[in-house]
Amino acid sequence: MSAPELSRLVKPRALPAGAMVVEASEAERSALADRFGVTSIPSLSAQVEFGTEDEAVLANGKLFASIEQPCAITGEELNYDVEEPLTLRFVPAGSVPDYAPDEEIELDSEDLDEIEYEGDTFDLGEAIAQTLALAIDPYREGPGADEARKQAGIASDEDLAPSGPLADALTALKLG
Repeated sequence: MSAPELSRLVKPRALPAGAMVVEASEAERSALADRFGVTSIPSLSAQVEFGTEDEAVLANGKLFASIEQPCAITGEELNYDVEEPLTLRFVPAGSVPDYAPDEEIELDSEDLDEIEYEGDTFDLGEAIAQTLALAIDPYREGPGADEARKQAGIASDEDLAPSGPLADALTALKLG
């Protein structure tokens, strides 16, 4: 396994007092852009505060990034900003219960992502990178996407008339 592109090791027994600021270097941002399939990541930072709960380390804060990627329709480059909350829970390896592959697990919106770590450090940088990956829309469209579809003769869902047996039944009910 290769080393993470953005690595910031934190020791649970020596958590920083106050907020920790993570700023990705140009090389780290370039490597992450390659990993996530975007043109570039001009900026990436996060501000995180730590707390503890039993053996778990709670990391709460915000991630800020600028992304450049091609429009999914036109290929034109788009620039946009991402601001995502970070709510993570780092737990020692073995503390997350093992569930059977087909076992149903109920989670609610208050449940945090639990990230297991081994040894005496966890990688906050990789957790930030994974949060950014989830915030990137791989099919993001630019302002010219609708016009490009029209020029290519591709109708939007709004322009298509419903068809099929259910649509016919609905039409019959409305007329009937």
